[in-house]
Amino acid sequence: MYKYKNVIFDWSGVVKDAIKDLEWIVNKMFKEYGGKEISINEIRQNWEQPYMKFWNKYFPDLSREDQEKTYRKIISEKECPNASAVLGMPDLIKKMKLKGINISVVSSDPAEKLLSEIKEYGLENVFDEVITDVHDKSGGVDKLIKKYNFNLSETVFIGDSNHEVEVGKNFGIKTIAVTWGFSSEERLKLTNPDYLVGKVSELENILLYEKK
Repeated sequence: MYKYKNVIFDWSGVVKDAIKDLEWIVNKMFKEYGGKEISINEIRQNWEQPYMKFWNKYFPDLSREDQEKTYRKIISEKECPNASAVLGMPDLIKKMKLKGINISVVSSDPAEKLLSEIKEYGLENVFDEVITDVHDKSGGVDKLIKKYNFNLSETVFIGDSNHEVEVGKNFGIKTIAVTWGFSSEERLKLTNPDYLVGKVSELENILLYEKK
C-alpha cells in the first residue's frame, strides 16, 4: 500500500518549470513600480509566500489589489515566457493517477493560465481537484481535507516555498519541498520539511515506492 493516498501539489515551481518566467515577470513588475532589476538568485533567496510577503519587502505600500492588477497585465503580454513542465513531472503525475492516488493542485496562479497549462502538459482529467487564485493556501488545503475526508497521516503537500511547508505542518500533514522552484535549497532547509528533494526521481521514490 502506498504511504500517501492523497497528494496536493503547488503548481508554479513544482510542476511548472517557472524560474525563467518568474525572473522576467518580477523584473517587469519592479520596473512598473520604479524599482531596480534584481537577479534570479536574489529572488530565490528572498521569495516568500503568501506572495505579498515578498512584494512588500521591496514595496511596503504596495497593496495586493495593485499587485494582482499589474501581474495580470504583465502575464498577458506577448513577450511573457511560456514555461514548460518540469521534465518528468507529467509522467509521474499520470503514474500516480493510474495507481488511484488522489491528486490535487492548490495554486496562486490565475485559473485561465493554469488550466491552459494543464492542457498543454497533457494533464487534462488527471487531477481530482484544481484550486487556483489563492493567496494563502491554507484555505485550499482545508477545503480538500474536508471535501475528501483525507486521512492526515496519508496526505502530503508538495511545494517550493516556506508557505507550503508551513501550511502542511499547520494541518498535520507531511510536506515535501522541491529545490528546483522559487526558493533556494538553503532557505527551504530552514523550514524543516519532512522531505527535501532535488530530482523528480527522488519524488517518485517517495510517492510510488515508499510503503505504509
